[in-house]
Amino acid sequence: MIYRGRVKNGSIVLEDQVTLAEGTPVTVRPVELPDASHDGEVPTLYERFQNVIGKASDLPADLAEQHDHYLYGTSRS
Repeated sequence: MIYRGRVKNGSIVLEDQVTLAEGTPVTVRPVELPDASHDGEVPTLYERFQNVIGKASDLPADLAEQHDHYLYGTSRS
């Protein structure tokens, strides 16, 4: 089972009021945030993919509706 939490005043505080038995062995693995410039906020999809937005060209006009046809050869709906 994985429990999540944060460090507060040098101690690890678990979320959801989890209580483990005294002496329970644990492993702590710090999680890196995607980008510290967002002050703890997760970047928007636009921010994450702005370097590829608009790069594709010559795509079929109906790609969004017919992606299974183009990917897997299914009949058009």
